[in-house]
Amino acid sequence: MAKIMSAKEAASYIKSGSVVHAGGFYAVGTPDNIIDEMIAQGVKDITVVSNDGGTPDEGVGKLIYAGCVKKFICSWCGLTPIIPELVEKGEMELELNPQGTLVERIRAAGFGLGGVLTPTGLDTAIEENGLGKRMNLDGKDWLYHTPLKANVAIVEAYAADKNGNLIFRRTQRNFNDVMCTAADLVIASVVNPIVEMGELDPDSIMVPGTFVDILVQREGQ
Repeated sequence: MAKIMSAKEAASYIKSGSVVHAGGFYAVGTPDNIIDEMIAQGVKDITVVSNDGGTPDEGVGKLIYAGCVKKFICSWCGLTPIIPELVEKGEMELELNPQGTLVERIRAAGFGLGGVLTPTGLDTAIEENGLGKRMNLDGKDWLYHTPLKANVAIVEAYAADKNGNLIFRRTQRNFNDVMCTAADLVIASVVNPIVEMGELDPDSIMVPGTFVDILVQREGQ
């Protein structure tokens, strides 16, 4: 059974120097209450893996602007204008992955696979910048990418029961379900009131409770 905690208590499990999978796409599905507590508690030097950089006021962008992030791994960060400046100053490392490659690297970590082989990025800046290792198998070239596992995953769910079973709503799902499989500790902030076990439709559950360690009831519910 998952433990139910406040956002403050849950964020205390995220230590400086950790690798953090942060769900969300344009900040939809990002647990801003957990992120706000991470900033308040002074988490530093973390590596954040997220599909995009959010904005200065939403999602993982707040972590970047607060100076919490040492390395950012994403597929796009066009709404977070401070990133190029931080990278040029050497104050943050940025790793841009093709979106499909990024999610498959996370999935590989979650499902115990040794990595990802994809032709995406061959002979482009992806390969030129050292992201991926060229391999030839049976006469065909691929780029090999390592799995992406995290110490902690933070996601926002639409509904949950006390066993940690999660349901996402529409685009809130994005990378969230995959990230829940690829972290040592999973923290889920829940939009609707957390219900008793058995109250959720089993066919609607998108992340089994066995993956989820901590539930946080979003304030105002």
